[in-house]
Amino acid sequence: MKKLFAVLFLFLISSALQAQKSITNFDELMTALKAGKSVKAVIYYGKCKLISDGVEEPESPNAIGGMKFDTYEYFDSSVFKNKVPSFVTTSQTVLINQSFYGYVYNYVKIKVRTDNSVEITARYLKPRKFSSKFKVVMDETFKGKINDGTNDGAVCLFVE
Repeated sequence: MKKLFAVLFLFLISSALQAQKSITNFDELMTALKAGKSVKAVIYYGKCKLISDGVEEPESPNAIGGMKFDTYEYFDSSVFKNKVPSFVTTSQTVLINQSFYGYVYNYVKIKVRTDNSVEITARYLKPRKFSSKFKVVMDETFKGKINDGTNDGAVCLFVE
């Protein structure tokens, strides 16, 4: 019986140590990334402003997406002669079978700026026959903010 309690106690401690913590701003995000921690994003697209094919739409789809910051790049404002605020960006491309377009590459890029604004670019890329080029068949940009626990920000960030 004592062994069962000891194993259960160790399991509870290890679970608590691996719990996720919310990231509420750009500085916390950069601290986690610089420390080599695993960062995840959960995006509530319905809370974002949607720009589709260059036109602002009246509402965004009620959809949710998630992505890890596996590979990322940070650019300080000095890289752009202080004309662009500092930001960190990550992207991922996966092959999906979309009901209208068939098999397409789903490209998603997340860009987080120092003012806690977030821009998500989503594109469907269709390979062209006998070519290394792709046709963009869907192009959407979503704009939102990091959820800091007090606002209704569309992007929730977590560190493990």
